[in-house]
Amino acid sequence: MNNTNASLIINVTVSLEQGEPVFSYQSASGEPLPSGDITVTEASTITYKLVDNTGKGLKFMGAGFNTPFDGIIDAVTVSSDGQYLQMLDTDQTAGTTKFQFILSNTSNSLFILSPDPEVKNNPD
Repeated sequence: MNNTNASLIINVTVSLEQGEPVFSYQSASGEPLPSGDITVTEASTITYKLVDNTGKGLKFMGAGFNTPFDGIIDAVTVSSDGQYLQMLDTDQTAGTTKFQFILSNTSNSLFILSPDPEVKNNPD
């Protein structure tokens, strides 16, 4: 998905299939984003909204990056209720970064990792 707006909302839906978490991504308008990947073409705030269909009390804890010092994402914040995660991308560094969402649950003290969506910067 290409982002040409200063803000973008992506729904991160987590369901259970045979007891395993399955992640899917949709734009705020409901457009499927099969891998969750987006391309940013201007400074943006990317907001991820958690849609928990597991009944396990999931909450965002943060995001882990394979390359945290590449300058693609400038900051990550999580809402106090754990339902939103925001990434600040000033779009000053060209390239691609991969990350995984880190989620907690109310069933046990283990964390859940998402598959790795990516953000690609294409500064003008």
